[in-house]
Amino acid sequence: MHRKIIHVDMDAFYASIEIRDNPDLRGLPVVVGGKPSQRGVVAAASYEARKYGIRSAMPCSRAYRLCPQAVFIPPQFTKYREVSRELHDVFHEYTDLVEALALDEAWLDVTENKMEEPSATRVAEQIKSQIYETVRLTCSAGVSYNKFLAKIATEENKPNGLFVIPPNHAHDYLMRMSVRKIPSVGKVTSQKLEGLGIRWGQELYDQSEGFLVDHFGKLGHVLYDRVRGVDNRPVKPDREHKSISVETTFLKDMQYGNEMVKELQDLVERLWKRTQTKSLYGRTVTIKVKFKNFQQITRNVSNDEPYYDAPHLFQTCREKLHTICFQDFPNTPIRLIGVGLSNLSEGQPKYVQLELF
Repeated sequence: MHRKIIHVDMDAFYASIEIRDNPDLRGLPVVVGGKPSQRGVVAAASYEARKYGIRSAMPCSRAYRLCPQAVFIPPQFTKYREVSRELHDVFHEYTDLVEALALDEAWLDVTENKMEEPSATRVAEQIKSQIYETVRLTCSAGVSYNKFLAKIATEENKPNGLFVIPPNHAHDYLMRMSVRKIPSVGKVTSQKLEGLGIRWGQELYDQSEGFLVDHFGKLGHVLYDRVRGVDNRPVKPDREHKSISVETTFLKDMQYGNEMVKELQDLVERLWKRTQTKSLYGRTVTIKVKFKNFQQITRNVSNDEPYYDAPHLFQTCREKLHTICFQDFPNTPIRLIGVGLSNLSEGQPKYVQLELF
């Protein structure tokens, strides 16, 4: 049985977040990076900026020469990491086999998924829709039976695209593919391949494994396998639990009150079940609130000892949410709330709060 792998890549991630949070930037060439007058590099560029040839890792001084009218914005990695955590919360609603490549990119193995959905394409469609609903950002997705094919499929319909390479179409696709699309083929390797008369998949396919190893060493084995659609690498989830969080987006904007408190209680119960499933206990609680205008804030509360039970955790979350809604941002409509635990430790805590009766 073939695996069902989805590769998700956010579209111009850092720049898209800045545009989302400042709609006046929409339609403008936006560059996230250092000042053009300094020795900074481009961290991300909007698609409008890319039309001028601006790319990630390019010196900002060169980006300015290519597009003097570009808007340069200093990166805010704390915000980007928070959005990335939201993305992974979405991913884990479908599968726990999630392997992050970067803040904005991941592989998901949905061969067996929590939705019990047999079609990986439909799972990808649901993930794309839920990501937009949750963070108001678009992503592109590739679907295939291994990690390599899923990743190159993602590039076919960017931005906001979905492309599928089924097993029975993989060979024809690979024969027509430029060898530059293979992730392990960089500029130097591409030039060497071209010098050997190899530019397209069919030309690479026609070479023997021995020929490729003679010219490219260990990479030759990879090239031989990839052009044949072979990639047996499993999706390896990150086993280091840095934090666990859950959240909910309301169907309509909500003011603080009994209904929101009930939603908060449900969230805490979900969070507690997830931590107990993994035998994890956390000392730091995080409350996240996203308002109607998409402004987002987080508040943390840390204890000397881990939280031992759900009622204790809920009490802390309710007090902090009350403070946010009544003191910090009174009468501000809310579209999303979330709760999380960090500073995690495994195993049974030293002291356990027992039931009174």
